[in-house]
Amino acid sequence: MIALQAALVAASFAVAPPSPTATVHPSDSVRVVAAPPDTIPRRRHAIEYSEWYDKRLTIHRIGSYTMLPLFGAEYVLGNQLLQGNESSGYKGAHVAVATGIAALFTVNTVTGAWNWWDSRSDPSGRTRRTLHALTMLASDAGFVWTGAIGDGAKRSNDNARRHRNVALGSIGIATVGTAMMWLWKD
Repeated sequence: MIALQAALVAASFAVAPPSPTATVHPSDSVRVVAAPPDTIPRRRHAIEYSEWYDKRLTIHRIGSYTMLPLFGAEYVLGNQLLQGNESSGYKGAHVAVATGIAALFTVNTVTGAWNWWDSRSDPSGRTRRTLHALTMLASDAGFVWTGAIGDGAKRSNDNARRHRNVALGSIGIATVGTAMMWLWKD
């Protein structure tokens, strides 16, 4: 195998014989030096994505663009509830937007995780994709926690503030993970 590689390297440096009209001087000698075997380039292989990769990516991207307006609406509604404006329908709207965020994160977690798995053999952008996946999974966990402590927010202001702080932390992590994908291009 090494002999074959050396022959291929030597053949790639072969010099064509001079034309009959060319004059060759002894000082014009050509020296062929083979490259050391450790510089042989690695073989490249094609990376194949599934048919549905682009469709899932489109769904995932649309979800990422709807995320920030939902976060803004949820913050405004939650703030109104903290200020005691429960009678104006804010509570129902707050629950509806929270349900929308939960649905969005479910869809984006499924499409994102599936595409992350499909792209596992593509070294281009792997670090960025993996960091994005980790930040979004952390925000998923934070949103689950936010929902779990949501009922306690009705009972006391301390519980309501804890609910808000966990939600804001999850929103912050999700925003960083999303902005990373929007801004960090390979």
